[in-house]
Amino acid sequence: MLLEKASTAVALKAKLFRGFADPSRLVLLEVLRQGPQTVTALVEATGLTQPNVSNHLRCLLDCGLVRRSRRGRFVVYRLSDERIAELLQLAEQVLADVARGVYHCTRYNVP
Repeated sequence: MLLEKASTAVALKAKLFRGFADPSRLVLLEVLRQGPQTVTALVEATGLTQPNVSNHLRCLLDCGLVRRSRRGRFVVYRLSDERIAELLQLAEQVLADVARGVYHCTRYNVP
């Protein structure tokens, strides 16, 4: 029973990290880390297409990583929790220490 609960917790954690694993979603989270943005601003900041940004925002919204609110005619997106920004910052710190290994890792192919 304990193993089953642990397995479920690990699976849920893996699902959370899938939200961070896609480069397009990650760059959107990085931009939102700087503050709330409209879709138009996110398109400009990331160079992604508007449909691509909207699709990934929908995924991030469904997973609870971002929130949206309406400001007049515009919909503004923001990180749903300040700990997401902290997690991204912590990832940068860890990466600074292990970047060489990650760079040379052949197990995960990153374009």
